[in-house]
Amino acid sequence: MNESKKVYGLFTTIAMIVGICIGSGIFFKSDNILVATGGSVWLGVLVFVLSATSIIFGGLSMSELASRTDNPGGIIAYYEEFVSEKAACGMGWFQIFVYYPTIAVVVSWVVGIYTCILFGWPGTFWNQMLIGFLFYTIDFIVNAISARIGGGFQRFTMVCKMIPLIIIAIAGIFFGNPIQGLQSVSKSTLIGGSWLAAIGPVAFSFDGWIISTTIAPEIRNSKKNLPRALIISPLIILITYVAYFIGVTKLLDPQEIIKLQDAHVDVIAQQLFGGIGGQLILVAVILAVMGTSNGIILGYIRLPYAMALHGRKMFPLADKLDKINEKWKMPVRSAVFCYAIMLFWTVIHIVTVQFNLLPNSDVSEISIVMSYLFYIVLYYAVFRLYREGKIKSIFRGVVVPIIATLGSLFILSGGLQNSLFIIYALVCIAVFVAALLFYKRRSAAK
Repeated sequence: MNESKKVYGLFTTIAMIVGICIGSGIFFKSDNILVATGGSVWLGVLVFVLSATSIIFGGLSMSELASRTDNPGGIIAYYEEFVSEKAACGMGWFQIFVYYPTIAVVVSWVVGIYTCILFGWPGTFWNQMLIGFLFYTIDFIVNAISARIGGGFQRFTMVCKMIPLIIIAIAGIFFGNPIQGLQSVSKSTLIGGSWLAAIGPVAFSFDGWIISTTIAPEIRNSKKNLPRALIISPLIILITYVAYFIGVTKLLDPQEIIKLQDAHVDVIAQQLFGGIGGQLILVAVILAVMGTSNGIILGYIRLPYAMALHGRKMFPLADKLDKINEKWKMPVRSAVFCYAIMLFWTVIHIVTVQFNLLPNSDVSEISIVMSYLFYIVLYYAVFRLYREGKIKSIFRGVVVPIIATLGSLFILSGGLQNSLFIIYALVCIAVFVAALLFYKRRSAAK
């Protein structure tokens, strides 16, 4: 992408990060968090804060790498430039075949969940999935033909999604039951470590900040604006999440939230504003979730293109995927390839939910947790830059990557609470290994 395609400013970049993170997980994962913490609100808040540590310091670490390259591909480019081309190939395949599509499928499904609630349609899983499928199909088309429309929708939904979060947070904190949700934590929950299972849904709620790196070449003055966005956004997200989480538990008893599951948002909206007002809040929630899916897809469609670019050729069909459509000035073939992978993971998600293979979880959480394992390699790369004298500050070159690494290990420990984590983790590793074999064969053919 040349200089003329630098269409995103600092606000859009922040909107993308905040827009992806806020708007899906916090709405439909709050009940999962309470299930894991045994209904303890403050234990849930603790998990939010500890998980945010990884995001904030991870963002600070990534900003050091982002300020030193303008190559397309985001985290793949960082792996290629600061680790090795072989590792970049593995990371790219993991993101394209597992990470992005699993998240996008689940978030699109949530669009279907809340749409059914809004219109009073039967909330069957198949109805929810059909709506989600139609939404992400339209979203792929829009983002594939226009960067400006996709970016504009991202800015619009970021503003929309903050409305219900702020209203519910303020209403709960200032006008809710002040003693509600203050139940003590049981010893079995605390000592047994079952509360660590809350890390998965919290990680999902925070996830998405790294996706903004994929549009780095399209950000105006990216070497300054992207690092700023990677620092500012997680702080906004943490404050918003904690306020909202406390707010909902002051308006509705934690046990009732657990019982209602995803429908608790609608119950709270009706409780606060009645019929029409409650529906307007639910519309804002749907737009918020749509914004999350849009941000993911906006970043996703560029990855096969970035992997296939001349000089990398880290991907099958590279000669076809490294093309920019002359009419729309976008990597349309790359978008079509991603859409096909989304269809595959849609089927996997359906099977997982129908047979309850991941209780209190879904396919996206494990790929998110696994991604933090891969981030540790880049945190070490930041430390290596310090040792080489390219980063002068001890705080930025030593303290930041160490705390980011500890945060990643904390999130990884949450994934281990899931009984099927090993099986899904092996799938992620298998994709990574397949990429290394492809890279080796490609290198041998040169």
